[in-house]
Amino acid sequence: MSLEEDIKLAKNARNNSYSPYSNFTVGAILKCKNGKRYMGCNIENGGIQAICAERVAFSKAISEGEKEFEYIVVDGGKKDIESIEECLPCGYCRQFMSEFVDKSFKIYSIDKEIIKEYTMEDLLPYSFKLT
Repeated sequence: MSLEEDIKLAKNARNNSYSPYSNFTVGAILKCKNGKRYMGCNIENGGIQAICAERVAFSKAISEGEKEFEYIVVDGGKKDIESIEECLPCGYCRQFMSEFVDKSFKIYSIDKEIIKEYTMEDLLPYSFKLT
């Protein structure tokens, strides 16, 4: 599978979003170094305990024993509308992902049909580390 195919998968993952409060759907595809892929979508609730698509994808992968990750593709936007602006991981997701990847880990997003590439270091240059 190619990056372009993963972008399509991330867009499709938005269809599984449960976002009745914001109507903002997010889909993510996490590619492991062994080639496996894990899909995530955002899941809201009436409290403050919502979970983002990126953390869903990572949680699924980690719970299946994955430990090495190549990149993540994130796509988001208002429900039933093609993504028209870039959707990047929130600060909580950035810190969460930094626990499991190095600074060169790639994050791809789509901005008006343009694929943008970032590294973890670009998006979180000063992550919190206990070690």
